[in-house]
Amino acid sequence: MAGPGKVLLRALAVSLPVALGLLAIGYSADLKQAPAGTERTPPATPVRTITLAPVTLTPRVIGHGTAEPAREWRAIARIESMVVETSDQLSPGEIVPAGTELLRLDDTDLRLSLAEIDASLGALAVKDQTLAASLEITRADLELSRSEMQRQQDLADQGVATRATLEQSRRQELVARAKVVDLENQLALNLAERRVLEARRALEARSLEFTTVVAPYDVRLTDVSAELGQVVSHGQQMIAAEGTEAVEIAARFPIGQVGPLVRMLASGQVTDLKARVRLPAADHSVTWDAKVVRVGEAVDVATQSSTLVVRVENPLDRAQAGLRPPLRRNTFVEVILSAPPVEVLVVPQEAVVNGRALVVSPEGTLEPREVTLGYTMEGIAVVAEGLAAGDRLVVTDPAIAVPGMGVKAMEDKATAARIAQTAAGGKTAAGAGKAR
Repeated sequence: MAGPGKVLLRALAVSLPVALGLLAIGYSADLKQAPAGTERTPPATPVRTITLAPVTLTPRVIGHGTAEPAREWRAIARIESMVVETSDQLSPGEIVPAGTELLRLDDTDLRLSLAEIDASLGALAVKDQTLAASLEITRADLELSRSEMQRQQDLADQGVATRATLEQSRRQELVARAKVVDLENQLALNLAERRVLEARRALEARSLEFTTVVAPYDVRLTDVSAELGQVVSHGQQMIAAEGTEAVEIAARFPIGQVGPLVRMLASGQVTDLKARVRLPAADHSVTWDAKVVRVGEAVDVATQSSTLVVRVENPLDRAQAGLRPPLRRNTFVEVILSAPPVEVLVVPQEAVVNGRALVVSPEGTLEPREVTLGYTMEGIAVVAEGLAAGDRLVVTDPAIAVPGMGVKAMEDKATAARIAQTAAGGKTAAGAGKAR
């Protein structure tokens, strides 16, 4: 039989663990605490940026139009005659210099008419000589008749001469005066007839000049409708040609694009804009220097565009077969108008949406900016307000753009180079190098 001591030990061995368990359960709510966690920072979103800096911008605008010769010439028959001689160069497409005789019409009838008029004028000259001699004699006879009449009047006053004798002397004076008047009238009629003949002769001589057709300036023949042996009628077109000294292009530009360029000029005159004409080819571009000569008369109703006319001098001078085509009629070309270069801040046009842009702050967070653009062209825009040199402009659209979010700026050198090249006119300069 166990002793009392062993019973007590056994009782403590059972009750003590139970009491500690109950005590732990009772205080478990006060003793619990959250498990220790690990602090995590979300990764920064990478964005492409460009650091803004002033670039050289050549403000420009591009329009399109077709080339037309500055001058056109048509040879219209002024007389009815037959073509008796033609030039070897009288064929469409030929370029002939100024002063080249292209064709000659038969002038036989005109020369016969001139000979007839000259004969009539010669006969009038003889008549005038005869009448002048007769007039001189008749005037002398008139003077004698007047002297005789005066003598008879004096005798009649003295009562010596009879009245019949006085009347007879007066009658003789009247007859002599009538002869003088008749001869003077004949001379006046001859003068009038001479003037008519001289006018006819001038007309025939002028018509004689129309028998020869000469190129008035350097021209390219476009149509020939008069052939050797053909009889042409008055008013018929014989030759059509176009001048080679210059071409003009009536280029169309959307309304509002030319105005900003003109405002950049000190003179404020649209004719002071620099102009170039470009013909894009498969592997290169060909350009010509041009000059703005005038503004179109109205706005095009269909396209709502304004027209500026530019002129290219001597477009055929530098033509090279297979490499540099001539600038000819109906050639569709680009017209580039530009103002003097300026130093400005330029950004991609798509980086500013509804007047807002995103920049990366010095702390590496996104910062929205209100931006005002002053001028846009070819995908780039000039900053008027809202951005400054040194700002890191976001040129991509982040998937999540929350102001203040952390980002990792990655400099987009390719975009910056493209903007600088476009601003300076790099794309057109490549073609211009082959224009000279």
